[in-house]
Amino acid sequence: MLRTSRIVFGVLAVLFLVAPLIAILPLAFTSSVFLNYPVPSYSLRWFVELLTADVWRRSIINSLIIGGGATVLATVLGTLAALGLRSRHLPFAGLFRTIFLLPMVVPAVVLGVGMQLCFVQIDLASTYLGVIVAHSVLAIPFVLVNVSASLGGIDPRVERAAASLGASPTTVFRRVTLPLALPGVVSGAAFAFATSLDEVVLTLFVAGPNQRTLARQMFSSIRENISPAIAAAAFLFIVGTLIVGGMSLLVRARLRTRVVMPE
Repeated sequence: MLRTSRIVFGVLAVLFLVAPLIAILPLAFTSSVFLNYPVPSYSLRWFVELLTADVWRRSIINSLIIGGGATVLATVLGTLAALGLRSRHLPFAGLFRTIFLLPMVVPAVVLGVGMQLCFVQIDLASTYLGVIVAHSVLAIPFVLVNVSASLGGIDPRVERAAASLGASPTTVFRRVTLPLALPGVVSGAAFAFATSLDEVVLTLFVAGPNQRTLARQMFSSIRENISPAIAAAAFLFIVGTLIVGGMSLLVRARLRTRVVMPE
């Protein structure tokens, strides 16, 4: 009885979360200029507008550029941070971990104001690099958590065995530690890209007109003129997130089947 109740509660919770998506996504295929039901007829005109209108097309390109750059930067820095915090001999490791995780709890408005003031001083305001750095700050905690979880599952005896066989520290990292932690790195990268793709508040503070992302364009369109193009952009968001998540799961599954043999 208890198990049945949990299943029912889980199904209801999922339906409650998914219901808004189910309600809005069909409007991405409407031929009308209004977001209303019933749908008069179905059309791809709003997806065509996303690809042909300069403002929407440029925002999609900007999202891919900024999201890709933020993913690479956050993955590298988050992985290095996880490796450094893994050491038991590091003083104040808990304090450093808390500092790295602060962007997850600090309000985005506070981060946005601080970054805007800082970027103006170093000429990074309204630049692609500035937006990439800002998005990376938000994404690093997700990479850190995922990589730390993977590193925590590695048996230290495996690394010691490789070292005892004559492998240098670099070889141990490259042939043992990194391959075993790679599923966490892949998951962290997927979370980093999704975080960058969805970020609006920081983008409003640090980006200029030339760095307008898809999320920011959707926000501006909602304020100015609500049209089904927003529903079409939301559909692309959801499909893109599902693709990234699916690819992440496939890569993780393949990595887990590999047998790592130290040199």
